[in-house]
Amino acid sequence: MRTGVALGSNLGDRLANLLAARKAIIDLAGVEPPILSSAIYETEPVDCEPGAEKFLNAVLEFDYEGDPVNLLKNLMEIERVLGRPPGYARNVSRKIDIDLLYLGQMKIDTAEVQLPHPRMHSRRFVLQPLADIRPDLVLPRQAKTVRELLARLDDSGKVVRLTKDWQSR
Repeated sequence: MRTGVALGSNLGDRLANLLAARKAIIDLAGVEPPILSSAIYETEPVDCEPGAEKFLNAVLEFDYEGDPVNLLKNLMEIERVLGRPPGYARNVSRKIDIDLLYLGQMKIDTAEVQLPHPRMHSRRFVLQPLADIRPDLVLPRQAKTVRELLARLDDSGKVVRLTKDWQSR
């Protein structure tokens, strides 16, 4: 099942953090090619503490056959290994942030997992990179494509495309 994951980092060596997260995700059991990687974007922090540094953001898509809860736990373990402390607060600066965006057309709303990600359709820092790789995707619980959702967002947050081919580094 095609699975989307968002990566973000605004502390330390942001590019190295994204590269390490990408490698760890690709190495997970159940993750299969083709692996699609968006360009990397530099974005303004959204709802973070005052003075927070800009984020680097990207989206990966891959085939995954397995339990969504297990995948989410593995993604959280990658965050922990890469320097994000357990029990972290939302919307704070971080070395790495990995969000499970969607798993095919699955719809889940439990305490552990929410699919699709409940706020992704309103976040430019997710939709802009996702539009690189899946502009015509219609997300679960949405009627519009990623491209159409992106076009409806307000342009107030600055988003700068930094590099297209980062995955080979």
